[in-house]
Amino acid sequence: MSQLGSYFLASRPKTLSAALIPVWAGCMVVWRLTGQWNFTLAVFTFTSALCLQIACNLFNDAIDHAKHADTKRRTGPKRMTASGNLSRRQVFIGATIFLLIACGMAIPLIDLRGWPIIAIGIPSLYFAYGYTGGPYPLAYNGLGEIFVILFFGLVAVLGTILVQIGTSLFVPGTNLVSLQVYHAGFLVGIQVGLLSASMISINNLRDRKEDATTGKKTLAVRLGSAKARGMTMGFIVATYVTLPMSFRVLQLSIEDAWWKWLPSLLLAGYMLLKIQRTPENQCLNPVLGLASLHLIIYILAYTLS
Repeated sequence: MSQLGSYFLASRPKTLSAALIPVWAGCMVVWRLTGQWNFTLAVFTFTSALCLQIACNLFNDAIDHAKHADTKRRTGPKRMTASGNLSRRQVFIGATIFLLIACGMAIPLIDLRGWPIIAIGIPSLYFAYGYTGGPYPLAYNGLGEIFVILFFGLVAVLGTILVQIGTSLFVPGTNLVSLQVYHAGFLVGIQVGLLSASMISINNLRDRKEDATTGKKTLAVRLGSAKARGMTMGFIVATYVTLPMSFRVLQLSIEDAWWKWLPSLLLAGYMLLKIQRTPENQCLNPVLGLASLHLIIYILAYTLS
């Protein structure tokens, strides 16, 4: 396998929709409530978010190998460091390059919107490494799902909205339209975060038995199989339970748009069955792919409603 191909696989391309969707969702909210959105700003935001996630996945690849968390029992996709396709040093260099690109893409956003972008960016840069590395790695302490809900949901969606409309809730005199946009962004951000967390939960459910032997105390390890499956299914169900609230804020009509949600609902129902019944092994890999597809179709339904 070529070095470029190894880097591509180490970036875990099936999970990268989690970087696109929050930016898409934030722009969708702004467009719904203001009638316009800025494509150029969206590209800078997405590229920065994408590079951060790729860096996080690369660090994950190298650090899990260093901590002996990738064993012969692994049922997930092939890891490039553990397989020897890339050295730990090569993976760390790749991750650092993507962090630098993320910073470069954020410079125009900082110039335009100021310190709030820096306040979002600094912890995002750290947690790209701190998700699996550092003194208290989130993924090894059962905080992966919470991190994803916060950063791939709320922070990413609300940050995109901040970039788009340039109005902070902390600025006196914020108008009612901006407040409504942030309110809708908060609800949609939670939904996006929950669906992104379901992807992490499926991943951790697949690796639960291996992780239990390597000291990686994910929520799946801590909760056990039945409760972890229930939690993952709960993430998906919660996104649909909260839809009426976000529909009201976004001024959408359920009566007019319900049929546009049928593909998303049907896929969600199928996923719930698969999560409940699929063994904790490589059979969950296609379910992870379905979770990524479901996230895209979910936001597409919002956009078309």
